[in-house]
Amino acid sequence: MSALPRAPSAKNAPEREAMPDDQLMLAYAHGDAAAFDVLYARHEGGLFRFVKRLLGARLAAQADEVFQDTWVRIISARESFSPQGATWRTWAFTIAHNLAMDRLRVSGREVALDAHGADDDSDPVPALDRGVRGAVDAAAHPSAEELAFWRAAGRRLLACLDELPADQRAAFLLHHEDGLTVEALAASLEIGFETVKSRLRYGLQKLRGCMERYLSVLEQRA
Repeated sequence: MSALPRAPSAKNAPEREAMPDDQLMLAYAHGDAAAFDVLYARHEGGLFRFVKRLLGARLAAQADEVFQDTWVRIISARESFSPQGATWRTWAFTIAHNLAMDRLRVSGREVALDAHGADDDSDPVPALDRGVRGAVDAAAHPSAEELAFWRAAGRRLLACLDELPADQRAAFLLHHEDGLTVEALAASLEIGFETVKSRLRYGLQKLRGCMERYLSVLEQRA
């Protein structure tokens, strides 16, 4: 991941480090270049991970370009940002989502939503998180077998995410990684509330089936 080229700015003051994202963006829109530096450093990693996971393994090579385009779009739209509409993070991740989805559509990888499936709201990610915390609590130094299990589970989860239709993967990542509520997702993506719920439900159902081997182990340990 390469850093976005920017003009040099003054060293970030401690007060900028403590400023909320929305205030930093407003300060940047009024000419404070150092405020942008803080904002970029704060969200560079999370935004890049989101873009890379949304694009999936087959388009991973384009993640850096979409990531850069996202920040260019953020810079270009700085004067239009309004904290009354959405938080900066939601606004920025929605920009990244739209650019990544455009790239997926161009590539022909977008898949229609599955209109069928059981209403299974079980979420494999919190189950895995609980298992990780349990392993850490149980032993200060996990065994090699434990470490191998969690590494394999993490790799499997990423592979399972890559198998989801793009719309379901995007909803899952925005909901679970960026913390957007169903209501916020519907508003940000400009789609219906029930459509968001369906994408999350079907995506979680598929992830649970894909992760069944690891979730079964966790259930046995509970």
